[in-house]
Amino acid sequence: MTTMTPTTPPPHPTSYRLTAYACFNGYIAQAVVNTFLPLLFITFTQTFGISIEELSILISANFFLQLLVDIFAGRYVDRIGYKTSIVAANALCATGLIMLSFMPFIMPSAFAGIIISVVVYAVGGGLIEVLISPIIEAIPSDNNDQMMSLLHSFYSWGQVGVVVVFVGFVALFGAGSWPILSLLFALIPAVSLLMFAKAPMPSIVDDDNRIDFVELLRRPAMWFFCLMLICAAAAELSMSQWSSAFAEAGLGVSKVVGDLAGPAAFAAMMGISRILYARWGERVDLRALIHWSATLCVVTYIVTAIAPMPALSLLACALTGLTVGIMAPGLMSLGAQKIPNGGTPMFSLFSFSQDVGGTLGPLAVGAVAGAFGDSLHVGLLFAAVFPLIMFIATVKKSVRHRMG
Repeated sequence: MTTMTPTTPPPHPTSYRLTAYACFNGYIAQAVVNTFLPLLFITFTQTFGISIEELSILISANFFLQLLVDIFAGRYVDRIGYKTSIVAANALCATGLIMLSFMPFIMPSAFAGIIISVVVYAVGGGLIEVLISPIIEAIPSDNNDQMMSLLHSFYSWGQVGVVVVFVGFVALFGAGSWPILSLLFALIPAVSLLMFAKAPMPSIVDDDNRIDFVELLRRPAMWFFCLMLICAAAAELSMSQWSSAFAEAGLGVSKVVGDLAGPAAFAAMMGISRILYARWGERVDLRALIHWSATLCVVTYIVTAIAPMPALSLLACALTGLTVGIMAPGLMSLGAQKIPNGGTPMFSLFSFSQDVGGTLGPLAVGAVAGAFGDSLHVGLLFAAVFPLIMFIATVKKSVRHRMG
């Protein structure tokens, strides 16, 4: 007679509601740590005398640390545990934002205080980027690609919120009030920390079925998705990072208008596209949608760069957000379907690819603009090459089939 050992049934999908909400709020936290600091660059220059070269170091440090975190997470997160890692990630984000509010004022060098704060929250932001997507993908659902799109929409709305709150807060209390705002923004990852501490974690990939890094890199599909994600991130970050400066310097509008009509409008349209797909995504072919999004993205980049009227350029800039919105979440979801047992190593490579694209894209725009007399018109026109590569890669049916 065989004795049956009782087992605990897996949580019902509805029990993961708090987990999903924690993921959504976690992406807002990541939007805060990635968006808040660049809005303070002029203030830092005027208040602390920080140079353009030092500001560039802050940007490079943030991206470089996230690249290192991508590599680290793929090797060690499974051993540490997802709950421990994601709670620690949000704790680091909150701590870094709190440190930013006072470290520049107590350190002998304000720049040293800022970069120490950036190091702390950049590690947390990098971990969030790697961990959130596989958690959402692992939650039992019939529409994981739509859930992924909805998740990424919260990052977009987080960007919009940061810019709008910053503009309003500074208008009411002055530019010198930014340390208080940094403390208030720290509440967002703090709330995520508490949510993840209570939320159940879904099983990402069984240890017996997980693919390691070496096996992943032997698969042509993995290289294909990494290339596509590099281009998708480059297309997204080239416009979002340079849109404010382009609006001010290239189109001659004020900083407030530049911030709202540039990065805020871009992020809002990106969020709208992700919500629309999350709502009605089951009615469309995701592979075809990515193909046509890349096609339209080429057009909007060209119109932004060469339109004769500033209003038309700003409209095309915003519509670029609509075209890039589905690219990254769609590609990650298709990649998870194509390589279902990729687990943390796969998502860390996906995140690594996005960080590479997010670094190279804006750098290329700046370099090309500098070579043509600091013309961001020429720089953004060059950036059309990134969605163009995606268009070429997906135009043939035989190649598009590799995405799914």
